[in-house]
Amino acid sequence: MLNSRKFTVAIASIAVIVVACGGSVATPSAAPIVATPSAPPVVASASPAAVPSAAVPVLDVKAITDSGASFSAMAQLKDLAAAGKGLVGVILPDATSSGRYISYDAPYLKQAFLAAGYTEAQFKIDNAQGTDATELALAQADITAGAKVLLVDPLNSTVGNQIQALADQNGVKMISYDRATFQGKDTYYISFDNVQVGKLIGQGFVDCVKAWNVKSPKVFTLNGGQDVDPNAIDFAKGYNSVIWGKSDTPKVGQTNSDGYTLVGDQVAPGWDNAKGGAIFTQAYTANKAINATVEANDGLANAVIVALKKAGVPAKTIPTVGQDATIQGMQNVLQNFQCGSVYKPIYLEAQAAVALATYLRAGQTPPSGLVNGTTADPKNPASVQPAVLLVPYWVNAANMQATVIKDKFIPVKDLCDAVTAAVCTAAGIQ
Repeated sequence: MLNSRKFTVAIASIAVIVVACGGSVATPSAAPIVATPSAPPVVASASPAAVPSAAVPVLDVKAITDSGASFSAMAQLKDLAAAGKGLVGVILPDATSSGRYISYDAPYLKQAFLAAGYTEAQFKIDNAQGTDATELALAQADITAGAKVLLVDPLNSTVGNQIQALADQNGVKMISYDRATFQGKDTYYISFDNVQVGKLIGQGFVDCVKAWNVKSPKVFTLNGGQDVDPNAIDFAKGYNSVIWGKSDTPKVGQTNSDGYTLVGDQVAPGWDNAKGGAIFTQAYTANKAINATVEANDGLANAVIVALKKAGVPAKTIPTVGQDATIQGMQNVLQNFQCGSVYKPIYLEAQAAVALATYLRAGQTPPSGLVNGTTADPKNPASVQPAVLLVPYWVNAANMQATVIKDKFIPVKDLCDAVTAAVCTAAGIQ
């Protein structure tokens, strides 16, 4: 996922046109698609207004999107940030499941806070380093330090629920960042549309099977950490609905109208890339008929690619797919080992998260243009939370320059040093 996570609900920033290898996609300048529920979302009640309502800015997803990587929309929150009280504690999950948390989320969140007028003493950004106990301890420490809002990307639903209960006990608002949990109250969710992420993966896979001329596809699917991450369940619903015609987990042996046959469907526990690679290696060793693969993120796709390379499989032979638009994923795309990846502009997610936290910290109900939808527990549809829903989109070699390169999400020099200048030039990357 950038998680990919391990990821993986949408920034209403761009019209999404699904593209696979060699196709085209709407860029950030395209008309936005806003994920809007059929009825207004039920938003958790806010505490009494800390500032007069006439002074409260109305900042929405569109304004954040329009400001893009300049972070200029954050300036509208300065008076609200000055009126708010207490700390905003940010806890990111790890540094291994995806490179995004260190390289992008932490610096973008800091930039958004500062642009919104916070002092560095008014927010705190930590990383749990992959340990549940550390994540829970960080939440307790933030609350002890006076946090009024916790912005948490939980490692799993267990620790997420523990932190929600802790926040509830102490009257602290909580925002589940990028990965939802569904216990407690006064909890919001912010992420990209997870089912849509899965649909982009599925359509990218289908288009690539055709573009790479794969005959009688024998499909192996390597799902993300469905044992710990409800987002992973939604990712799978998305790509299964596109590939197999229904969102339920398909059974081995299932076929579709295009002649695909599912020969394996397994989960990489905890989004563990090494475990995912071992699972695929065992499957491919036992069944060399596998000639098309679906992966839930770029880390798992790379694990499969490593196994295929070791087996002597040449480029542009067996499709792989993913999400997070990692630099490794983009290298694999340019070298024709991966068809594409789902790109999620984290700088927009960070700004939307800080905007939401700022309203809550000031005791204000966030505007409906910001909290623009809801999210439901995949295992219990009756459990619903208000959400900021952001729009993801597909990136491949054809639109890499116009997306992740233009947004400076991927460093051009690092990418081209890895794949050679000639490969970058051929893809129009500069």
